Amino acid sequence: MKLLPELLVGAQYDIAGQLMLIWGQIRASLVVPVLRIFMYINLVMLIMLFTEKVYMAIVVAFNKLFGKTPEKRYKFEPFEDDVELGSSIYPLVLVQVPMFNEKEVYHLSIGAACGLSWPSDRIVIQVLDDSTDPLIKGMVEMECQSWASKGINIHYQVRENRKGYKAGALKQGLKHDYAKQCEYVVIFDADFQPEPDFLTQTIPFLHHNRQLGLVQARWKFGK
Repeated sequence: MKLLPELLVGAQYDIAGQLMLIWGQIRASLVVPVLRIFMYINLVMLIMLFTEKVYMAIVVAFNKLFGKTPEKRYKFEPFEDDVELGSSIYPLVLVQVPMFNEKEVYHLSIGAACGLSWPSDRIVIQVLDDSTDPLIKGMVEMECQSWASKGINIHYQVRENRKGYKAGALKQGLKHDYAKQCEYVVIFDADFQPEPDFLTQTIPFLHHNRQLGLVQARWKFGK
């Protein structure tokens, strides 16, 4: 005759065995098929990524071997100083820089815009500040005043509301009389730092190819 503790231990082993058997059945009927489905999905995604990489490599190689550069596809003639006409041969360009609490980068972007290689009387820098922080707003305005004291034609503009956000600020900026006199508009976001020759490399495309309405340059990211 078995004692009660032995019966209880045996019952525990039977329950544990039954639970393991049930788990094995669940794993075989549900878990394994689900994992297999995920494995197939990952395999398909890997194949898609590999196919995309191969396709992009072929496109890049084809363009490098047979593609036309923008200079060959469109007319490109750099502007040259004229003794008689002077700097008037250069079109008047408006550079818009929208701002919104850009504490870390405002001085870099404004400095880069003011450092563009273009006749000083043929370029207008417009800083559109929608900042809500009074401290940052004051810092941006002081930066603009600093560049203005160096002879840069720079305008610091604010508005009463943020309707349309940065796009709305850009639109509002075009309504100023000095902006309406400009032939071309260049837009740099607050963290953009264009190279000094940006205008000399882009404006000629628009100026000599009237069918073009937009020139977008390649972006290069920092840290």
